[in-house]
Amino acid sequence: MSDVRVHRTALSPAHSIHVILSAFPIACFTGAFVTDIVYAETYEMMWANFSIWLITVGVAMGVLAAIAGIADYLVYRRERPHRRSASPHSLGNVLVLLLSVFNAFVHSRDAYTSVVPTGLILSGIVALLVLISSWLGSALVYRTTSGETL
Repeated sequence: MSDVRVHRTALSPAHSIHVILSAFPIACFTGAFVTDIVYAETYEMMWANFSIWLITVGVAMGVLAAIAGIADYLVYRRERPHRRSASPHSLGNVLVLLLSVFNAFVHSRDAYTSVVPTGLILSGIVALLVLISSWLGSALVYRTTSGETL
């Protein structure tokens, strides 16, 4: 068994708030993808309604997480200027929010066209992007002692 120790590199007090708030968009956007799949299989309008509510809450919480993330980045940059850039994580999150706002407008249409096929495809892309972006964010914060990212 390897003796790898994990070190937290973020020192910002806003980091904890950022982590808590970012869990909501991750859950909401992946949940919207799941409810879109269920709607495409059952054609029950309830699932399409769940999707739009999940996307709306995900966008709202994503904006709050972005505010905390910006505060975290500003403090983190000042304390650790030599660390890796947060640009891929930030750009990924901006793309997630922009696609989600567009997806909310797609989901606001009537019945079948609100989800299939455009809404389902957008929800899948957003779910994948939010998972990748959150992985990039965690790689910024947690490192092993050898300098490798987890």
